[in-house]
Amino acid sequence: MDITYFGRGFGVMVLMNSLNNQIIHKQCVSRENAALYESGLRAVMDKGIHIQSIIADAFKGLAKLFPEIPFQLCQFHQQQTIRRYLTRRPKSAAAKELKALTDSLFTASYSDFEQELKLWHRRYKSYLDEVRYSSDGGQKRYTHKRLRSAYNSLKRNPGYLFTYEQNQELMMPNTANRLEAKFGKLKTKKALSCGD
Repeated sequence: MDITYFGRGFGVMVLMNSLNNQIIHKQCVSRENAALYESGLRAVMDKGIHIQSIIADAFKGLAKLFPEIPFQLCQFHQQQTIRRYLTRRPKSAAAKELKALTDSLFTASYSDFEQELKLWHRRYKSYLDEVRYSSDGGQKRYTHKRLRSAYNSLKRNPGYLFTYEQNQELMMPNTANRLEAKFGKLKTKKALSCGD
């Protein structure tokens, strides 16, 4: 499930069956929030459709809506989050290594990824913890704030990034890319019909 936007304040929330690519719920929205996702999931359940797993981006609180349903955080969305923090061509060795580790998400196992993340943190902990002070010496700031944010995002999410691996019988994808592809086609049709 995900939301795509067609300009400011207008979007469509779509829930799709990942086994057959059928859209099972859609709803116009003005902004993303957990209540919308919850109402969408409940609407699907009210149709008598059993939800065996949820694959979505990292919207806060989404995994906790229905804790009994396995939740897979889209690995592609996680990779994009890290790229926003580090850029496509990071400069420091720490950032380059963290980006490379993130790029390995698609082929790594949960245990390997978690171990490599811990090793990375041990190697770069002092670098990550570097601080600077304001000119008056009163305000402390982390020197590598974006790198810290990238690391914290990965540290928070490993359990959700490999749910598909722990629930192989459900045939869960590790990304929401099939839904993103539908969004791409929808946006192309809109652009063609509107002359944009």
